[in-house]
Amino acid sequence: MTILANKTDPVRAGSGTWQDQMKWAIRDLRGLRDALGLADQGVSQLAAEAEFPVFVPLPYLARINPGELGDPLLRQVWPSGQEMESPGHFSTDPLGESDATTSSGMLQKYQGRVLLVTTGACAIHCRYCFRRHFPYEQSPKSMAQWEPTLAKIAADDSIDEVILSGGDPLTIVDHSLKNLISRIDEIAHVKRVRFHTRLPIMIPQRVTDAFLGILASARSQMIVVIHANHANELDFSVEQSLLKIANSGAILLNQSVLLRGVNDCSEALEELSERLLSCRVIPYYLHQLDPVAGAAHFEVDIEKGRQLIAELRSRLPGYAVPRYVQELRGEPNKTVLA
Repeated sequence: MTILANKTDPVRAGSGTWQDQMKWAIRDLRGLRDALGLADQGVSQLAAEAEFPVFVPLPYLARINPGELGDPLLRQVWPSGQEMESPGHFSTDPLGESDATTSSGMLQKYQGRVLLVTTGACAIHCRYCFRRHFPYEQSPKSMAQWEPTLAKIAADDSIDEVILSGGDPLTIVDHSLKNLISRIDEIAHVKRVRFHTRLPIMIPQRVTDAFLGILASARSQMIVVIHANHANELDFSVEQSLLKIANSGAILLNQSVLLRGVNDCSEALEELSERLLSCRVIPYYLHQLDPVAGAAHFEVDIEKGRQLIAELRSRLPGYAVPRYVQELRGEPNKTVLA
């Protein structure tokens, strides 16, 4: 089966259901090289792929410039031999999430909020992912398995926000997602449900009428936090999907990661903020890279990050400038860097 989809063959990238797009995604380095006309990069690259497999959906692939290794979208998914060279302070659990796990599938790092690791599935494998080593097999796989954790949330009236993460919670089919949201909605002291997702960007077809109905009908305030790092990720099809989410009444925010070779210049960050606003998304966070093993080649110096934010503030209105933050292991909140 041909899975070629680039700027000269966009048809299949825009067709099918979101589940079809998950099935059609490129799943190995050879397929990615062939689709984009790239050369073999050597044994170390194969080792990186073995450590963390390739997964690239066709709609995202269609936005990458063929033949350009420096393309900022390609860099996010391209296995590099540099992934096999991690400094000592880079680890498999950089944020101490094993210590923050208080129940099966539930992490509690901050007061008043809990995070549910709903699935290990994603619509893309980002090479800098801070959960690339996470033990997803330990998380619940059904509503019945979630019940003890939901009971703990119900018993703790200090919890007013539930964050659905993963993996990506939108890889869960709509009827199962509706059941989970309905169950959370029964807990009176939960005021907000937040999704952390890349799926509306990776596969715009994921924003179905059923999902929009879930957002519109929930008692809790729905917050959808997307993850875009570069303006080129936000093409017209993505914009249309994001506008549908905004029209559902959900709050739309974006969080980015500051990545070397992707968005580590003020022009790229400015263009991203402008593009997000046109999609009715508020630029929320710019994260300093989490020191996860395999991602050191993406790291940008903090002082450079502060300089970039200062440049953005001189060009953009305040609401268009994300907060530059770093998550530190064991801290009760994110550290604001600029």
